[in-house]
Amino acid sequence: MRSTSRADQADQRRAELLEATRKVVLERGLAHTRIADIAKSINVSGGLIHYHFATKDELITAMLRATLDIESAKLDELVAGPGSAVERLDRVLRYYIPESPSDQSWLLWIDAWNTALREPAVNEIMLELETAWLDALARVLSDGTDAGEFSCEDPAGAAERIDAMLDGLIIRYTLHPDVLDRGRLLAHARTAAAGEAGIPVTSFS
Repeated sequence: MRSTSRADQADQRRAELLEATRKVVLERGLAHTRIADIAKSINVSGGLIHYHFATKDELITAMLRATLDIESAKLDELVAGPGSAVERLDRVLRYYIPESPSDQSWLLWIDAWNTALREPAVNEIMLELETAWLDALARVLSDGTDAGEFSCEDPAGAAERIDAMLDGLIIRYTLHPDVLDRGRLLAHARTAAAGEAGIPVTSFS
């Protein structure tokens, strides 16, 4: 069996540090996370972390980008997957909506939105994330229109409207789940998407 190379070991260590960073950020928040907190969480020295990441900002940015890459790959898989355009659109909507108010991915991105106001590197990642979601929605709407399933004259504009509505409702769901539950949130998403696609909302049933 091939021995692990130094490069492989370094990649594995970086991945471990990124996962540890994600967990600590979810507990403490981006603004209050320190290198010392991350080091303590996995029993390593701060020096080891700085060996792989020069600064805390570099580490945080790398963690967010790794999360973005995972979500973007999943979106591509959903959009290119089997089934009708309605089925693919519904899969994208279901993936967009968090499984619970404590969904780790959404808690991370909500925190990152706040940080992005002051950190250009984080702002860039948030723009890439938003673009990935908009592209996914627009691609499904466009594919469905080309196939004759939908009637959507402006897939890009429709994607922006669906995206903006979902962002607002998901923040409400995260903060006040007793006011807005996931079932109602999904119903709102389907109603909005059906209107933009020019199909009855019952198409999602």
